[in-house]
Amino acid sequence: MSASKRDELVQNALKAFYTGGFHAIGMDRLAKETGVSKTAIYSHFRTKDDLILATLRLRDEQFRNWLVRRVEALAKDPKDQLLAIFDALAEWFAEPNFKSCMFIKASSEYQDRSHPVHAISAEHKKLLRDYFTGLAKKAKLKKPEDLARQILILKEGAIVLAHLHDRETVARDAKQAAKILIKTATE
Repeated sequence: MSASKRDELVQNALKAFYTGGFHAIGMDRLAKETGVSKTAIYSHFRTKDDLILATLRLRDEQFRNWLVRRVEALAKDPKDQLLAIFDALAEWFAEPNFKSCMFIKASSEYQDRSHPVHAISAEHKKLLRDYFTGLAKKAKLKKPEDLARQILILKEGAIVLAHLHDRETVARDAKQAAKILIKTATE
């Protein structure tokens, strides 16, 4: 299988896992949904978990790149960029294919913290927290690490509630809470 076919497989597997879950999608269904035989899948990925890890690495790259680009397009000042996170989330929540966070799903299906799927999910959240910390430091806000954790909590909660309840108001509500946190970190 060529690198481009492998990349296509990972992209299609990402879609399948995102919509159907990790444990619910067996290899037969995955082969059917990706159009790639199980033999071809196993020629590139020793196990299903290896394929899951590849999809999570791709999703991490896609999501973080998208978020940074959107935040930078929506605001120039680092303090405003911290708020723009929630504007970007509102756009994501409005997408018809929004089905929550792939990493929240992965970590809940693979609850053992030592499992590589759980670990890569935790790493994704750490990288987001690091990005938020960097913005808080650029904005010269007090206790930037604390603020970044709090913004991450708001972001994660907004994702869960957008999936469970009202997609249209949750990002706005989280942004209002973030404004209070940022104001406190400014004083």
